[in-house]
Amino acid sequence: MASTPGAETPGAAQKHRRALSRELVLQAAVRVADERGVASVSMRKVAEQLGVEAMSLYHHVANKDEILDGIVNLVFGEIELPHDAADWKSAMRRRAVSARAVLSRHTWALGLLESRRNPGQATLRHHDWVIGRLRGAGFSIAESAQAFSTLDSYVYGFVLQESSLPFDTSQDLEDVAETIMEQLPADTYPHLTEMITDHALRPGYAYANEFEPGLDLILDGLEGQL
Repeated sequence: MASTPGAETPGAAQKHRRALSRELVLQAAVRVADERGVASVSMRKVAEQLGVEAMSLYHHVANKDEILDGIVNLVFGEIELPHDAADWKSAMRRRAVSARAVLSRHTWALGLLESRRNPGQATLRHHDWVIGRLRGAGFSIAESAQAFSTLDSYVYGFVLQESSLPFDTSQDLEDVAETIMEQLPADTYPHLTEMITDHALRPGYAYANEFEPGLDLILDGLEGQL
């Protein structure tokens, strides 16, 4: 009996199931989220990314919620947890710098990281490590919770703001600033004018360079608690 044109034969379907894995499915879901946004992540879109039928995915993930749990776990797994750091400040600094870099690649994850009810092993390992380094430094459990929240609020907020800026290059920044300055009476908004002309428009300025000095201010403040 001839097979239906375009239909997957039993042998081909079995081969796809062997070739697929949960890890490959989740990696494909991350690519979909990176390219189209997390709202586009669905069984069908992930299957398209892999070049298989959507039904093939159910051998590896139960539903979209399980995919979302999994890709959040993958993102946490990309964040460096520096076990070789000599002190807690160095460890927290490197972890925060890494988290910003990871989230800059996966900005869709900002609204998902703390929203899942079924955290994976990488997520739990990440959280336990951060708390452990803070507790080991001498912070109380309440102080550790506050420090953890403060650091992540800064990282997440910075990435969100950075990704929302209406410019990507220094030339873009100059164009935006020029447009604003044309509509900005200097004597009405003197402090904003000074910020633009004497800071943002100076040679070599990049908004990304604001991140680490701000992070150091927070870490110095937390150190003061000890």
